[in-house]
Amino acid sequence: MKNAFFLMISAWMLTVSAQSPLLSVYNRETFSLNGKWNYIVDQYETGFYAYHGTRYDELENPGNGAIFLDKKPQNKSELIEYDFDLSPTLMVPGDWNTQDPKLFLYEGSIWYRRVFDYAKKNHGNRVFIHFGAVNYEADVYLNGKKLGRHTGGFTPFSFEVTALLKEKGNSLVVKVNDTRKHDAVPTENFDWMNYGGITRDVQLVELPSTFIADYSVQLVKGSLSMIKGFVRLNGSGKQQKITVELPEIKLKQQINTDENGYAEFALEAKKLTLWSPENPKLYDVIISCETDRITDRIGFRSIEVSGSEILLNKKPVFLRGICAHEENPLRGARAYSKEDARMLLTWARELNCNFMRLAHYPHNEYMARLADEMGILLWEEIPVYWTIDFTNETTYKNAENQLTELIGRDKNRASVIIWSVANETPVHESRTAFLTKLAQKARSLDDTRLVSAALEVSTPSDNPFLKRVHDPFAGVADIVSFNVYVGWYDGLPDKCDRILWDIPYEKPVIISEFGGGALQGLHGDTLTRWTEEFQEYLYRKNLAMLTRIPQLRGTNPWILCDFRSPKRLLPQVQDGWNRKGLIGQNGSRKKAFYVLREFYDKMSRGENIPN
Repeated sequence: MKNAFFLMISAWMLTVSAQSPLLSVYNRETFSLNGKWNYIVDQYETGFYAYHGTRYDELENPGNGAIFLDKKPQNKSELIEYDFDLSPTLMVPGDWNTQDPKLFLYEGSIWYRRVFDYAKKNHGNRVFIHFGAVNYEADVYLNGKKLGRHTGGFTPFSFEVTALLKEKGNSLVVKVNDTRKHDAVPTENFDWMNYGGITRDVQLVELPSTFIADYSVQLVKGSLSMIKGFVRLNGSGKQQKITVELPEIKLKQQINTDENGYAEFALEAKKLTLWSPENPKLYDVIISCETDRITDRIGFRSIEVSGSEILLNKKPVFLRGICAHEENPLRGARAYSKEDARMLLTWARELNCNFMRLAHYPHNEYMARLADEMGILLWEEIPVYWTIDFTNETTYKNAENQLTELIGRDKNRASVIIWSVANETPVHESRTAFLTKLAQKARSLDDTRLVSAALEVSTPSDNPFLKRVHDPFAGVADIVSFNVYVGWYDGLPDKCDRILWDIPYEKPVIISEFGGGALQGLHGDTLTRWTEEFQEYLYRKNLAMLTRIPQLRGTNPWILCDFRSPKRLLPQVQDGWNRKGLIGQNGSRKKAFYVLREFYDKMSRGENIPN
C-alpha cells in the first residue's frame, strides 16, 4: 500500500512539473512574493540528498534532514540541522552574487524560503505560483510538498497550488542550483557572469476555474490587414463562447472553443495603424469568455525578407542596432526591474537605434513590453552558445524547451522580429542538424517572424584579408548574421581598409557583433589598446568596412554597456569585466558611443546605407 501511495504521488509530481507556464501574467492582477527571502547555502546539497545518495523528495518519509520540509524542532532533543528563521536574507528578484560578498563567485545550491499568507478572493478560483526566471535549475516546494522542477535560467514557469494553499503560514521553498554543466544550455563555458538565484519576479496569480491560458493575435505573414490567431482555455469548462475585440477600430468577433478549449479566429482590419519604430502604435485587444477576460496591448506590423531586403510593413528597413546583456552596469548586477529595462532601452534610443539584440539568452519580459511602447525592434535569443553538446538529445530538448517558452511568452510583442537559435557555434554536421531542428521548431510555433543565428566568419590561409561566410545554416536562416572582430582579435583597425567579403547568399546581412574594448577614462593614441581613442578609431574603420557589404541591412555592435565576466582577467583594465561596452560601468559614454550615434543619425536620414 505504501508503494502504491508513493507511485501515485510520484506520478502527480511528474504531471505538475510538466505544467506549461502561465502566459500574460503581466496583464493579470497578481500577489507579489518579491522581497526578503531567507536563504541557506547548501554547497554539498545536504538538504536534498540523504547520506546514501537518495533524494529526500523521492522518499515517502524524508525525515528531518530535508530542508524543503521547513521543520522546527518539537522538543529540545529533536535533531534538525537547519533553521530558515535564523538564516540571512536575500532580495528577490535579484542575483545572490552581488548581494553577499561571500557569494560573489559561488556556484552551487542555495535554498530560498518565503512565508506568506493568502486568502482567495473567490472559493472556486484556482491559484498558481509564477516565476519569471530562476537560474538555472529550480526545485519548488510548497508546505513540504514538491510542485516540480524547472530547468533553464531565463524563461518563465508556473505551478498550480490551489490544493496546497493555506490562508496562513504558507512556506514556499525553492532550491536553486546554478552549477554549470557540460550537457546544459548554455554549457560550462560562456562569456558572462553566471548570476545565480531567483532573478525575476515571483507572483501568485488567482484565476477562474476555467481561464484563458494562451492566445495569439498577430497579422498574417505578408498581410497588412488580416489578423489571425487562437485562444486556448484551461479548466473543466473548455467549450465556451469567445469574444475577440479591438474596440478602438470597432472590430469584434465571436467564436466557440472545441472540446479541447481551442478556437481560431480571423479579423479583417482595414483601418489598422501599423506599428513601427517611428510610430509604435498599440491597441487594446480584449479577449473574453464566459468565465474570464484579459486585455493586452498589442501592435500590428509585418516583417519579411525579399532578396537582400528586410521589409517592415512592406517597406525596406535598415536595422540600426546594438547588443545588450541583461545587466545594470551601475550596480554591476543582473537587471531585473522595469526601471532597469527602461534605462537600457533609453540608452539605445540615445544612440539613434531602432533595433536591439538581446544577447545571449531570453531577457526579462519587461524588455519586450517596453520595446513595444518605445518603438525598438528586437532580436531575441536562446543560450545555444559556443560548443554545447550537439549530439545529446536531452540537451536538444532543453534548448527546444527554452525556445518554446520564449516564443510562448513574447509571440504577441510587435517589437520582436527575429528568433535567434544560436551564437558562434562551430560548423559541423551534428551542430547544423541541431540548429536546423530549432529553426523548424521556431517556424512551427510562429511563422510570422524571421529566424537567424549569430554565425562566424572564416579566413582562408592564403588570403588573410578575405572574410567568408560559408555556413550551411545560413541557407536555413532568413537572415545571414555573423560576428566579426577585425581590428580587435584580428589585426589592428587599419586592416579593415583591405577586407574583402565572400557571402554567397541572396539574403539580407546583419552584423550580429563587432567592436573592441576600452576602459572608460583611459586615454592615449589610436594604436594603444584599451584606450577610448583606440576603440573610437576601431569603430570608424569597422563602420566603413561593413558598409562595403552590398546586402548589409543591419548592424549590432558589441555592446551597449560593459558587463561582468569572470573570463576577463586583465588587472587594472578588465578586472572581471568585458570592456567592449560603449557605456562604462559608471555610466559614462566612451568616445566610440558618439561615433556610432553620428553614424546612425546619418543612416536614419538615408545616408551610408549600402545599395
